[in-house]
Amino acid sequence: QIAPIGHPDTITVHGCVRDGAGAPVPDALLEFWQAGPDGSLTGAPGSLRRDPANGAVIGRNGVDFTGFGRVPTDADGRYVVRTLPATAPAGRADAAPYLAVCLFARGMLHHLFTRVYFPENAAANAADPLLALLPASQADTLLARPDGPRRYRFDIHLQSAESRGDESPGAAGGTYEETVFLAFL
Repeated sequence: QIAPIGHPDTITVHGCVRDGAGAPVPDALLEFWQAGPDGSLTGAPGSLRRDPANGAVIGRNGVDFTGFGRVPTDADGRYVVRTLPATAPAGRADAAPYLAVCLFARGMLHHLFTRVYFPENAAANAADPLLALLPASQADTLLARPDGPRRYRFDIHLQSAESRGDESPGAAGGTYEETVFLAFL
């Protein structure tokens, strides 16, 4: 959980991580990073509590918004993160609000980076420099889908049928587009 416990603006982002065959990835780890409500990227250092007797980390204090969270996938490849609504980073007037995601999984030598954008920011999404570079079908892979009040679904597909050289549908049924991943050089 990234949002402070009981915060009234908390949203839920959930989904499934799927491999190239469309099967769930049961042992992935996702890190979520986001700007604070004011657009700051500093987070809240020191939000982890330590046991006063032995100094061991005993968890977050549940009060401070840190802008960072780490969640594993379950046996069915699903994950859930609760956070505050995304904001654009301060000083980036051209950027739409987004959550940055870093994905780690068994068999991947390097972690992958992607973003989650939200549909209620349609005008900002249309002007976002990253989304503007992508064909519509690829930009669509970065868009969360409303899935109830203050709830969004964002599935991550590690490889599409086309990139495998296979025209058959994935195990999840139907064809799907590989999620756009970013390279940082």
